[in-house]
Amino acid sequence: MSVPLRLIGLALIMTAAPALPQAPRALSGVEREWLDAHNLARDDVGVPALAWSERLEKDAQDWARHLARNDLYEHATPDQRKGQGENLWRGPRGYWSPWETVGFFVAERKHFRPGQFPDISRTGQWSDVAHYTQVIWPGTREVGCAAAYTATDEVLVCRYWPAGNIWGARIDPGEHVARR
Repeated sequence: MSVPLRLIGLALIMTAAPALPQAPRALSGVEREWLDAHNLARDDVGVPALAWSERLEKDAQDWARHLARNDLYEHATPDQRKGQGENLWRGPRGYWSPWETVGFFVAERKHFRPGQFPDISRTGQWSDVAHYTQVIWPGTREVGCAAAYTATDEVLVCRYWPAGNIWGARIDPGEHVARR
């Protein structure tokens, strides 16, 4: 029995057709709060909102689990981060909301001054504002965060793409930032 040519052609088209993009999954309440806390800080200085990245979330989860499992608190190496930016926080388990944990990054705003990285801190130490500047870095477009737990602590890792805090780059997200 022969198959009509038009059916063969249809089968070829169907197998060669690209897969339709999958709709992103709905964010959990915690993920939405982490994202909203980041975007509120970004809105405050007039830079575009971040989108949630499941890829960054997975990488953040892997690192958070590593830190919790080994009772560590250290940044991943640049090779481990694959060019991603990274913020870390650790505190007593069960006390902090997602807004509060991201709020620790944003609280560094009080030391920030616009300038060329790393000369961006009123204290003279760029590390005093590096979490904050990663949150508001104008070129960053995506974030993904995840937490892991020890018996007593919570470890939060947020990953960013593209990474901020670029040596020699200027960060001046808006005039009202300098007046704070």
